Order: sequence, then C-alpha cells, then structure tokens
Amino acid sequence: MKTQSSKTEAELLDIAETKGPLGKVAIYTRLSGPGWLQGAITLGGGSLAGALYLGVIAGFSLMWLQPLAMICGIIMLAAIAYVTLSTGERPFGLINRQLSPVLGWAWLIATVMANIVWCMPQFNLARAALQQNLFPSIGDSHLSTGIICVILFVVAFAINVLYESESGKGVKIFDRIIKVLVGLIVLSFFAVIITLTTSGTLDWGAIFKGLIPAPSLLFSPSADFKDLIAASSNPEWWTQKIVSDQRDIIITAFGTAVGINMTWLLPYSLLKKKWAKRERGLAIFDLSLGLFIPFFLATSCVVIAAASQFHASTKDVFDDKGGPIPQFVGDYDKNLSGLLEKTPVAGAIREDKSIDYSLISEPDRKLAGMLLKRDNFQLATTLEPLAGPVISQKIFGFGVLGMAVSTIIILMLMNGLAFQELFGKPGNKAVHFFGCTVSGVAGAAGPFIWTGGAAAALAVPTSVIGGSLIPIAYFTFLLMMNSKKVLGDAKPTGVSAVIWNILMIFATSIATFGSVWILSGKGTLGIIGIVILAALFVIGTIGFFSKSKATA
Repeated sequence: MKTQSSKTEAELLDIAETKGPLGKVAIYTRLSGPGWLQGAITLGGGSLAGALYLGVIAGFSLMWLQPLAMICGIIMLAAIAYVTLSTGERPFGLINRQLSPVLGWAWLIATVMANIVWCMPQFNLARAALQQNLFPSIGDSHLSTGIICVILFVVAFAINVLYESESGKGVKIFDRIIKVLVGLIVLSFFAVIITLTTSGTLDWGAIFKGLIPAPSLLFSPSADFKDLIAASSNPEWWTQKIVSDQRDIIITAFGTAVGINMTWLLPYSLLKKKWAKRERGLAIFDLSLGLFIPFFLATSCVVIAAASQFHASTKDVFDDKGGPIPQFVGDYDKNLSGLLEKTPVAGAIREDKSIDYSLISEPDRKLAGMLLKRDNFQLATTLEPLAGPVISQKIFGFGVLGMAVSTIIILMLMNGLAFQELFGKPGNKAVHFFGCTVSGVAGAAGPFIWTGGAAAALAVPTSVIGGSLIPIAYFTFLLMMNSKKVLGDAKPTGVSAVIWNILMIFATSIATFGSVWILSGKGTLGIIGIVILAALFVIGTIGFFSKSKATA
C-alpha cells in the first residue's frame, strides 16, 4: 500500500476532494510550487525599497497600499492561470494568434527589458547586504564587489540548471530551494518586528489603523508633516514635493507587487509542472500561499521597521553641528536647492555652489532631512540600539540577502523562458541558458554601472518601468478571459463571468490609473509612454472583436 508521501499528484488531488478544509489545505500546501516562484521574484529590491520608503514618507498610514496592489495582482495572475490551465497552450503564441501579434510581442519585449534592468539593483542589493550588514570586514573595494557578483551569478545559474534538468527531481529541488529562501526572508524580518515589539517601540494601534485604506493620503502629505510645512518658507512647494515623492514611491510599491515579467513566469511555470484544468483551484490557492502571505508579512515588517525609525524624524541625519552627516549631504542639498530655486535666500548658495545651512529656516532644514531616502544598512544601524547587533545587522541583513538572491534566480529563469519564445525555440536548453546569462551578466554589472546614493533606491526607476508596463499584460488577459475562441467551453459564464470581470476590470483599472499617473509626471517621454499604452489598448480591443466576429 502506498504511503501518502509516495502517492502521485493525481492521487493526492483525489484524496484532497474527500478531505475537509484543513485536510485539503494540507495537501494543496504540499503540491504548491509556481506561487512560491512568484513570491521569490516579488520579494526583491523593489519590494524592499517600496516598503522602506513608504515607511519613511507616510509612516504606518499607507500600510494598506502594498497588500491592495498584491490583491490586484493575484486577481490577474489567477486569470492568467485559468487561461493557461484551460487551454494547455503557451500564452505567447495564443495571444499572437487570437488577439494581436503586437500585444504578444509588446508583452515579450517588456518582459525581457524588465528582466535585464531589474537584475542590476538585485546584484547591488545583495552586494550591499554582504559588505555592509553581514561581513563589513571584507570592505567595498571593486575587487570584493567583483568576486561577490561572480559568486552570485554562478549560484543563480547553477540553480537554474536544476530547473532545466531532464529528471523531475531537479525541478523539485529547485522548488524546495525557492520555498526555503522565501521562508527565511519572512522569518528574518519577523524576528526584527518581534524584537521591536518586546522593546515597547511599536504602536500596534496605529499599525492596524494603517491597514485600513485611506485613498486621500495618495494626494496629500502625512499629517505628521503638517506643522512643519505650515511653518516653512514655502508650504506650497513642500506639499508638492512630498506628494510628488509619494507618487513615485506608491507606483514603486504597485510596480513591484506584480511586475509584467511575473505575468510571463506564471503560465510557463504552470505548464512546466504539467498542471491542467483540474489544477485550476490548486493554482489559485498556490498564489495565496506562496505569493500573498510571504509578500504581506515581509513588506509589512519592513514598513513597520522603517516607519518606527525614520518617519518625520531626523535623528539619523544631522551631526553635532546641525549639518547633515557626509553620506546624506548630496541628497540633502538637492532637496534644499529645489526649495531655493522657488524661494531664494540671499547668500544661502555660496560661490562654490555649497549651501550655507545657517541661513535656512529650521522647518525647511528638518523637512529636507525627513524626506531623505534610506537603505537597508541605515535601517539596520538605527535598529541596533533597540534590537542589538545580531538581530539588526546579521538577521536583517540575511533577510535582505535572501530577497536579492531569490529574485536574481527567478529573473534569470524568466529571461531564459522569454528567450526561448524570442528565438522560437521553446524547450531549448541552450537558448534558455543564454537568456539566463544575458540577464545575469547585466545584473552583475549593476554595482559598477549604478553607483552612489542608497543601494535600495536603485530599485525605484526600474519599478517605475515595471509599473507603467503592467497594464499591457492585465488588459491582454482580461480580453482572453472573455474570448470564446480562446477558452471554448471553459469561458466563464453567468455569475462566474460577472465576478471574474468585476475583479479583472477593477485590477486593470487600478494598474492603468497608476501607470498614467506616473507617466504624466515624466515629461515628453511620459507622454510618449501614455500614447503607446493607449495604442496597445486600441489594438487589443480591435483584435478581440475582429477575432470574435470571425468565429461567430
């Protein structure tokens, strides 16, 4: 008689149908996999930066934002899973045939761009965690940075080789590695929050209040800045400055919750597992377990830690003389220079372009310091008096390293899968490894290409790219879920169709609003981006109705 551990997946699914809720959850948990890959990619530098900066600029007030972004993402990922498992086809070809090649290729090109660009801050984040948090004695020379990048690339490439192994064992080992990495990330950040709680640092009432959506905060500064703004030399400029910074940080949070390359990974990972129609319920559960729960716990922990240390605070910014410490001088002066352009102060800008801080009002100086971006090292340093060096530097640093490494692995994997479609060689190992290498080599160059400033801040511009492109994928799968030609008898009907469409239209609308919002503030390039997005929407709609009419 077979033991449960030796039963096949089909047999376990049969058993799950006879079990109660807890028994079914236990079996589904054992069979989960693709959702954990999604969790590994979303828990990267962008999520860290987004959560960290949300805490800095808004305190606990926007804690609801990242969970909402993830719920929108899971709605669309569930739709992608439904389409993939119902048709059993690779979606790139399906989109090209049934909607428009323009949409299919836009999705592919945007995915490849994201995989290459996103790898750069991940390598830099891993490098920073090793050199600053975990092993500061190794220094930050070009030699040590180069060695670290080579090791990261080799490890990530080797784990990707497991994914392409002939036997099913390689994929199982790959899945287990990813699950362990994601679990350790969450446990690391959880340990920090538990320590802060026991030290009496956290106001849990304010934290839980921050989980209640308050959309007005998207368009106004945190109340904690109110008095300083009113006392400043130019309240209108500071208000616009804070709202503008919030806009980029908010879109970072949305763009890194579910990026366009994640929409590419899911269908291919589902097909790799040989899942089909029967696993549609399992796929949705898998996304909740492997994606939402780790993301919610990890990002919430970072927001809480950052808010408790940095929000409306300058305790880590100024030296004994009242000026910024050296590492903040550049960004601090940039904040004040922007103010002085609108509100000149005689003699404040010296001949050598430096700023005479003594001529700047105290509210202006404080606001300039409060809005500075911090990285994981600075957060760990401020936590050290409360949590001790082991929790703050080592365990927190390990969580950051795990974020970066797991994301590097999955970015390389996604690029390999994308390159197989790019060259029309699905399943070809050589092409897959070539795609992995392109993304990995670009990432390894990141610490040398992007230098200066907070390491985690490198994730912000790439998050903006990902956030502005995500509506392409969302809209495409919204159309496919309503296509009889694509889904046949599996197309949702009746109440099911109404529920799916309400949820998908909501998620797509939120993503589109966020993209237009951020692009509208990017000048000419932003306008071009909006025009491209609008054109893709029109092309997709025309393709949908023309294909539907052809089959009528």
